[in-house]
Amino acid sequence: MRAVDLIHKKRDGGELSAAEITFLIQGYNKGEVADYQMSAWAMAVFYRGMTAKETAALTLAIAESGDRVDLSPIRGVKVDKHSTGGVGDKTTLILGPLVASLGVPVAKMSGRGLGHTGGTVDKLESIAGFRTELTREQFISQVNDIGLSVIGQSGDLAPADKKLYALRDVTATVESIPLIASSVMSKKIAAGADAIVLDVKAGSGAFMKTQEDAEKLAAAMVAIGMQVGRQTAAVISDMDQPLGFAIGNALEVAEAIATLKGQGPTDLTELCLALSAHMVVLGGEAASIEEATAKLRAQLHNGEALAKFKSFVEAQGGDGSMIEDPGKLPAAPIQIEVEASVSGYVAAIEAEQLGLAAMVLGAGRATKEAGIDYAVGLVLRKKVGDHVGEGESIATLHVRTSNDDSDKVAERVRAAYRIQPDKPKPRPLLLAVVTADGISRLDS
Repeated sequence: MRAVDLIHKKRDGGELSAAEITFLIQGYNKGEVADYQMSAWAMAVFYRGMTAKETAALTLAIAESGDRVDLSPIRGVKVDKHSTGGVGDKTTLILGPLVASLGVPVAKMSGRGLGHTGGTVDKLESIAGFRTELTREQFISQVNDIGLSVIGQSGDLAPADKKLYALRDVTATVESIPLIASSVMSKKIAAGADAIVLDVKAGSGAFMKTQEDAEKLAAAMVAIGMQVGRQTAAVISDMDQPLGFAIGNALEVAEAIATLKGQGPTDLTELCLALSAHMVVLGGEAASIEEATAKLRAQLHNGEALAKFKSFVEAQGGDGSMIEDPGKLPAAPIQIEVEASVSGYVAAIEAEQLGLAAMVLGAGRATKEAGIDYAVGLVLRKKVGDHVGEGESIATLHVRTSNDDSDKVAERVRAAYRIQPDKPKPRPLLLAVVTADGISRLDS
C-alpha cells in the first residue's frame, strides 16, 4: 500500500477502505507519510468529500492513534456532551450537575480555552482551590461516588488529530465537514463515552455560520456515532448573539450558579434543558424528551442541581462557599458602562466581536502560553429585541484598570450592536435536532 495511490484514488472520487484510511493515519502519525502527501489527501477530501463509512473509519483511526479511556468501571450509561463553541457558552457547568442529579453519570474531560474566553477548565479554576488534575482512579471513583467529575484532558488522546488539524490549518482544508466531524468525534470516542450529545452552534458567533452548514456537520457527526456504536444526538442552536449575559470566567460561573437555582437567563436555561433532556434519555433515566425536561426543570427549582454542583466542586478541592455566595468569586475592581449612541431596538449583536473584546480585557488567551484573568469580562445589559435609549447602558465592562485599552474595548462592544427603529422579528434559539432518524427543524 502506498500513500500516493490512496491520494490518487480519493482525488478521482474513489472510496477508501477502512484499512487504507488506517494506513494513512497510522503512517502520518508515525512520520512515515509525509506532510506534503497528507496535505494532498486532505485537499482531495476537501473537494471530493467522504462517505459515511469512510468518515467513521477515519474517526476510529484517529481515536486509536493514542490513548483510549476505559470508563467501564463507572456504573451506568456514560453520556458525554460536546459543544462546537460559542460566546458565553457555559453549558457544561450547568449540564454536568443537572444531569448527574437525575442519576446519569457524567465523566467529562474538558480543555482550556484558546480565544475569546477560557474553556470549561479555566472557568472551574476561577473557583478557589478547584483541581482539574485527578488520577484515573480518582476520576472514576468520584463519578461512582457523586455522579460527576470534570477534569482537564490528560494522556495522549487522538494525537493524530492534533497533527492533522495543524496541517489543515495551514493548507486551507479546515472547512471540510468530514474532517471536522472526525476530529470532534475521535476525541469523544477516545474519551470513553457510551453516548454523545452534541451542541452544534450556527450563526455569526459560531464556526458554522449558517443553519444549513450546522445541519450538515451535525448529521455527519451523528452518522459517525451510530456507525461506531455510540448513541448520538445533536441539537443545533443559534449563536447570532452570546448565550446568556455573562462573558468571562468567574462571571460565567456566577451565571451558571444562578441558572442552577432556576434564576438564569431564559436562553441559557432553555438550551441547557434541551441538551440535558437528550442526555437523560440516552442515559436511560427518562423514556421521552418531554419526561426528561419535566424532571430536569424540577431539579433546577428544588435545589438538587445546585447541591450536586456544590458537592462536585468540593470533591475536587474547590471552595463550596463560593457556590453558596457567588460574591466571593474573583471580581474586577472597576466596572465601565458602555452606552448606546442611538435609541431603538437591538436588531443584531456580533457575538464574535464581543468575545474578542473579552479576550482583549484578559478573559481569554491569544496563545497557549498566555495567562488568563478570571475576574474580567463583560455583562450584557441588552440583547436582540430589547429596546434601548440613547445613553442607556448596553453592556458593563469588568476591568482591572481604566485606560486606552478599555476605551477601545468599549468602542468594539458598541460597534458590535446594531440598533434600528423597528423591533426585529424574534429568532428561535433552538433550530433543529438531529438523530439517527434524521433532521427535525424546530424553527419552521
